Amino acid sequence: MQVLITDPIGEVGTKILKDAGLKIVEEIGASTDDLNKVLPKTDGWIVRSGTTVTRELMEAAPQLKVVGRAGVGVDNIDIPEATLRGIVVMNTPGVNTVAAAEHTIALMLSLVRNVHRGHSSLIGGQWDRNKLVGSELRGKTLGVIGLGKVGSEVIKRLHGFGMDVLGYDPYIKAENYEFDYVEFCDVDRLCRESDIISLHVPLVDSTRDLVDLERLNSMKPSSFLINCARGGVVNEHDLAVALEQGIIAGAAVDVFESEPALNTPLSSVQNILLTPHLGASTQEAKEGVSRAVCEQVRDFLLDGKLDNALNIPISDISLLRTLEPHLELATKIGEFHQQISSSPADNIHVETRGTLTEVKLVTLAFLKGFLGTAHGSSINFVNALAVAQQHGIEVEESYRHGKEDYANLISTTVSADGISNTIRGSLFSDKHPRIVYYDGFHFDLNPNGTLLIVENEDVPGVVGKMGTFLGKLNANIAGYQLSRKGEEHYAMGFIRLDSAISDDDLNKITDIKEIISVQQIVL
Repeated sequence: MQVLITDPIGEVGTKILKDAGLKIVEEIGASTDDLNKVLPKTDGWIVRSGTTVTRELMEAAPQLKVVGRAGVGVDNIDIPEATLRGIVVMNTPGVNTVAAAEHTIALMLSLVRNVHRGHSSLIGGQWDRNKLVGSELRGKTLGVIGLGKVGSEVIKRLHGFGMDVLGYDPYIKAENYEFDYVEFCDVDRLCRESDIISLHVPLVDSTRDLVDLERLNSMKPSSFLINCARGGVVNEHDLAVALEQGIIAGAAVDVFESEPALNTPLSSVQNILLTPHLGASTQEAKEGVSRAVCEQVRDFLLDGKLDNALNIPISDISLLRTLEPHLELATKIGEFHQQISSSPADNIHVETRGTLTEVKLVTLAFLKGFLGTAHGSSINFVNALAVAQQHGIEVEESYRHGKEDYANLISTTVSADGISNTIRGSLFSDKHPRIVYYDGFHFDLNPNGTLLIVENEDVPGVVGKMGTFLGKLNANIAGYQLSRKGEEHYAMGFIRLDSAISDDDLNKITDIKEIISVQQIVL
């Protein structure tokens, strides 16, 4: 298998791949034309922030299985497109946490103590000591937007400086946060009351231009802004205006909307400290992320192991293997539903009961079977949900507690044009999959092989007539199950055949007057 590397990762990483027997192709800074020559045979792709993984490039890589980002931010990777194509996207969170936190503090101290300005003036032959009086961090209010790993490391270190801390993170509850000295508040109050604001959020739709001119105007004139998160979180034009007009006292920026940032409007304003995306640029962090991403890509390509995958809801393939019999049953039920469907699905509801609590994985397995019937092997655990949503299918999932007749149960309902079908399955002794329910009829059916689903009037002689008809076709019956529903005057039968019969012969079955409907499916 071939791994493409398009950003520098160091020898420690490439050695890991080589020792695993993987072919390495390094195309650092390559043009699109050059990439298009190697992508068709590429199975894994390792990047840092310098490569943009676009839809067009993924189209040129039909074998691509995984994209590994050496670092945290993945806004340079089209994750929705990768997901639709079943490509796993991984990053290496935590490896450069300390480096990013320390760089944030380095910028903060340099900014408030005018270190950068003092250096420039002294190099320029000036002794401007009296003009460069700074501020202490002690007693100041630090506002941290984003309380993940980096934000928390910044807080932990700056708390030792004697700072008060305000925190904002819409995904973390105050009672669950590790530091009880952080006061949670909304982002507007944080901006109004903080002396120094440090950003530690990813670049997503909700955080793009999070800090714009309106928000900058709400800050104290004496306040400082630090951005070591992602370019685009701060509107650079608005920040330049705010610095030129003295709306805030200063800013330090390590990340930019477009990199390399040689034409940023921030380069010509006063009271600014700029660094060229150095947050993760330590020897320790570079070696750490290189080692981590290469190990992750290697383990996925060779063993199917998933570490830090961003577009699949599972961290380790061992769970998939543990649940494999259940997931295979869910896939079979999905195939069953698709083959009996007469129109595109509007809604799918998957529910698990009993000991089977991993409803999300069961849902993905069901969708893999349901959508795979139409889309083939391109549907996998990565893209199943995205493809369903792309087709306008509303997917619901739930787990139901309580006493059940089965130790584990998968209950699935597919609705289309106002008509719903429900199929339930269970795994007996963790080895024997069975369909146990179909639209009100109870069965004990092994979901494998060719099956005829026969709805008929509940009168004597039907089984004999079906046997005679199939016998004339030389179609061997491997099993026949019948079920009744309450006091209704019709029954449902599943007939297992050794081989499928033709559509013409299938249509002739309805000539038997007691037969209401018949369908043939292959599981």
